Amino acid sequence: MNDQIVDAEVVETQDDVVTPPQDSATADTVLELEQMIKTNVSAIERNKTELKKLKEMLESALLNDSTYKEAADKAKEAAKEKGKAKMNVMQNSATKQIAEKVKDMTQENKDLSIAQSEYLREYARLSGTTEIEGEDGEVREIIYVAKLVKKARRNS
Repeated sequence: MNDQIVDAEVVETQDDVVTPPQDSATADTVLELEQMIKTNVSAIERNKTELKKLKEMLESALLNDSTYKEAADKAKEAAKEKGKAKMNVMQNSATKQIAEKVKDMTQENKDLSIAQSEYLREYARLSGTTEIEGEDGEVREIIYVAKLVKKARRNS
């Protein structure tokens, strides 16, 4: 397969292009925001580390208390019994079918939510409003939630 491209045009959609700041005031604001984001990321990481240590200290204190330890051991044993009972119930074919339906419907709801998010984004962009009235007459507001995640590294 030796296809050659004779003539082509690269087209970028609006979603693919990030428009850089137009003036120095905007550029300064972007730099300030970037610094605040970096500072917050560091603070969140520090807090997570400290929280982990505190939770370990709390768990240690609880396990050193004989009354708590005895109750925790009883709870652990009860959880084992509950797991065995659940396994027995799940052997029933009708229960297996219900569990499969629950799994399928949960996935369907996730898919619908993803689609809804895209519909809302496009609706807000095209209509210029962040409100929509539902079939029930209730007015709902479109909100956006952003979060920062580590970029996945791709093996090239």
